[in-house]
Amino acid sequence: MKDSPSLIIRNARITTLDRQNPQAAALAVADGRFVAVGSNDEVMKLAGAGTQVIDAGKRRLIPGLIDSHIHVIRGGLNYNLELRWDGVPSLADAMRMLREQVARTPAPQWIRVVGGFSEWQFAERRLPTLDELNAAAPDTPVFILHLYDRALLNAAALRAAGYSRDTPNPPGGWIVKDHRGEPTGLLLAEPNALLLYSALAKGPKLPPEYQKNSTRHFMRELNRLGVTSVVDAGGGFQNYPDDYQVIEDLHASGELTLRIAYNLFTQKPKEEVADFKKWATLVKPGQGDAMYRHNGAGEMLVFSAADFEDFRQPRPELPAGMENDLEAVVRVLVGNRWPFRLHATYDESIGRALDVFEKVNADIPFNGLHWFFDHAETVSDRNLDRIARLGGGVAIQHRMSYQGEYFIERYGAKAVERTPPFKRMLEMGVQVGAGTDATRVASYDPWNVLWWLTTGKTVGGTRMYPPANLLDRETALRLYTQANAWFSSEDGAKGQIKVGQLADLALLSADYFSVPEGEIRNLVSVLTVVGGKPVHADDEFRPLAPDLPPAMPDWSPVNFGSRYYKPDRQATHALAQASCGCASSCGVHGHAHGRAHTTATDDQNGFWGALGCSCWAF
Repeated sequence: MKDSPSLIIRNARITTLDRQNPQAAALAVADGRFVAVGSNDEVMKLAGAGTQVIDAGKRRLIPGLIDSHIHVIRGGLNYNLELRWDGVPSLADAMRMLREQVARTPAPQWIRVVGGFSEWQFAERRLPTLDELNAAAPDTPVFILHLYDRALLNAAALRAAGYSRDTPNPPGGWIVKDHRGEPTGLLLAEPNALLLYSALAKGPKLPPEYQKNSTRHFMRELNRLGVTSVVDAGGGFQNYPDDYQVIEDLHASGELTLRIAYNLFTQKPKEEVADFKKWATLVKPGQGDAMYRHNGAGEMLVFSAADFEDFRQPRPELPAGMENDLEAVVRVLVGNRWPFRLHATYDESIGRALDVFEKVNADIPFNGLHWFFDHAETVSDRNLDRIARLGGGVAIQHRMSYQGEYFIERYGAKAVERTPPFKRMLEMGVQVGAGTDATRVASYDPWNVLWWLTTGKTVGGTRMYPPANLLDRETALRLYTQANAWFSSEDGAKGQIKVGQLADLALLSADYFSVPEGEIRNLVSVLTVVGGKPVHADDEFRPLAPDLPPAMPDWSPVNFGSRYYKPDRQATHALAQASCGCASSCGVHGHAHGRAHTTATDDQNGFWGALGCSCWAF
């Protein structure tokens, strides 16, 4: 090696996921890549005068986590506006958080709880009633999205959104009305979630500078959980290139703390072919760099192929013309060598899509092109065999952990045992990777996924899967690291602690391999490194990572501790708040103490007021 490493981490218990060198105690980084992985003595010999050496204190160190299906670009634009109920143990706690946020949210802003939770996680096993929401927030609009099945709007939100007795039901949705014909505030997907999304879109948006700040806070929250890379699956109301400008700007300014590979998601029925033909002239798969790169098409390829996964409703039957629509798009994609992904919940939908893929492959061979289904909860062995023969994959997510009880109620306890059959997928040679599908249908916390893969439980504690459909902890971790690199066509570049790979890692708060199964969900990272640079640090490592500015606007729930709830970390945050000299005046419990308070105003889109103190809630 010409120059000494920029970083050495020693005295760690490293799980490399490199089968040739599975365990190590130390690693070295230079130019953003691992240059040595071995014993303390071997690696420390490389240290030079300029090498930063970190003693890991015998903590478990793993490759940086990779989420193969998340909506991080869309989620980042709105993260600062959202009150997160992810992991909150009781409805009483959730409603207390909501009431506290009502007190600090100025008109005309909304309070949004946008997914990431299930009523089954609450001790009360229920959602709030509309009367409870109206009592908690008589004047402040409140919107609560629960999975993809319903939204709850209080009276103020109904007024702000313009719903009245004269508002008709959209196709596939139901605006529930009372005996007088007035909207109650309950919106139901039957089974199309477009009604829920369109209601959410009526709320105020953050201005661009606030959206940048919001995206930085969302990335840092994912870093806190050990995530270093994501594959963004596009999303409804996420138009290219307009809604990508914020992430493009952050990339240009060097402020990304996550590696992002993004897919393009078509937005208008019957215009899908035109979208992909146009986009093929603007961007090519792989265009970009290791921090931000284009990844292909999907998860929406054509609207007629979308099978909604609301298990409170019967399985939707795709229209007869779906195959023609899908074939036209897939021919464009394969002809341009675009990798693609397709949302598919049910085996029936997967079978029909495979008919199309096999037909196109006969004319335009896929020939190693990376393509895959997302979700695939009820996929059959027959269709898994077809996927394997076409060289495809399946990106699985822990959606069943949030909806398993509903599935059992409709289809029975036997049917839920392989939803999805991820163990069987691996046995059949299908490419498999894991993710969250956050932020709406499930939480963005990767440790919930790893807990689900190894225990087979819902967040409500129902055990869905027999041992035959469970993974050991190392295999589960591999699906969230090394295996996921395939889904961004970066296999071999990241996902392991291995010489030559990108230097992304997470040092854990406790040992993933030895904690009791119930404590897997409580894990966080105390030091997250991307490309050899710390992007998040906590506990004794806190000084190693840069601070973030406060969340904008100043009343953002993020400034008051809104993030994934980790019960064994709450005492630490409470102590931090108590020790913060400015907490009593600004309510923000962070650690950038002793700085002057600053103020700023911004009346764009209704945002105004002091930015408050320089503490931030991490």
